[in-house]
Amino acid sequence: MPNTTLTGLQHISGHQKLRFENAVDFSIHQIKQLVNQKPDLFPMYTINGRWKIEGETWTNWCEGFIGGQLWLAYLITKDNFFRDKAKHYCRLIEPRKTDSKVHDLGFLFWPTWKCWYDLEGDPLAWQVVLEAGTTLANRFQPRGGYLCSFLAENSLFIDIMMNIGIVFYTAQQKGDKDLWNIACSHVQTTRRTLVRGDGSTAHEGVFDPQSGEFLHQSTQQGWRSDSCWARGLAWAIYGFGTAFTYSHDPHDLSTAEACAQYFIEHTPTHGIPPNDWEEPSPKYSYESSAAAIAAGGLWQLSHLTGDPAHAWLYRSTTLQILDTLSGPEFLAADNPEWEGILKHGIYHQPKGLGVDESVAWGDYFFLETLLKVIGVE
Repeated sequence: MPNTTLTGLQHISGHQKLRFENAVDFSIHQIKQLVNQKPDLFPMYTINGRWKIEGETWTNWCEGFIGGQLWLAYLITKDNFFRDKAKHYCRLIEPRKTDSKVHDLGFLFWPTWKCWYDLEGDPLAWQVVLEAGTTLANRFQPRGGYLCSFLAENSLFIDIMMNIGIVFYTAQQKGDKDLWNIACSHVQTTRRTLVRGDGSTAHEGVFDPQSGEFLHQSTQQGWRSDSCWARGLAWAIYGFGTAFTYSHDPHDLSTAEACAQYFIEHTPTHGIPPNDWEEPSPKYSYESSAAAIAAGGLWQLSHLTGDPAHAWLYRSTTLQILDTLSGPEFLAADNPEWEGILKHGIYHQPKGLGVDESVAWGDYFFLETLLKVIGVE
């Protein structure tokens, strides 16, 4: 493994510093192994610790996470191997910039082409990001005021909050008021229909396709329609916080903080939730990818909130989550046959896909948040 020196860790305990250093080194090792042993492939989840390349995916949304991890590896190591590989994986997904069938273009192009542009200012990368953002905005349903999910025009997913940033960014860069209004409308509709009064979230909202009237909450991956699927709540924490960085609407910030409070109050002190908090006696106690996403959202909130006590709470919870995920129960460092980074992730529990395994987004957001905490951005 590379001998990485993390000089931004002076504010973290010695115990956490060691864990975080080891976790970063192990992550970089696993990323390099993956692109060398399975070149040009985009696995989504593991089976018995080995990346599953073929098989059911439900929807096509994970191709940005390998390229994103490669950019993160380049940021920490400055090794051109990772930069060149990152650009290669970016180019492989470029045709998806006009993919009108999915709601996930932020997941594809934000950690890849957007990172490329931010680091190097390449005008081609900028154009690709803007085209992807424009394509995603075309999913807007004017009657309901939301971007529809890949399932149907009358379906709204909480996940889309993690993709709305690319629409805000595109609108800002192009000076396009129509795109800006689409992004704002989507955020407002999501808050009104999917975020409950206690800060919990529904996975899906169903609308009348003719009138745009909101009909009811539903779920695809949680326990019940009226329960709270952990990864969906994590998307909300991170996504509403990101929306606030563009909109400066205090309602976006207060929504992110309400969701954060629900996560903190309902999750065990180690910081790792189950797949759904309401599921009685769950077979699997952990959903590590939800924890990794929530950690990133909480860290972002610690810099956005105007309340010092809240900032301390979000920061300390982030560090606790990362400390747990960097330990032997979750980090796969002690298992040489395991190809992912984090164990105990869950993709789609009802369908039995990627259950108690590594998942591509869990690995990505874990490393992303680690680097932000240690000051590498």
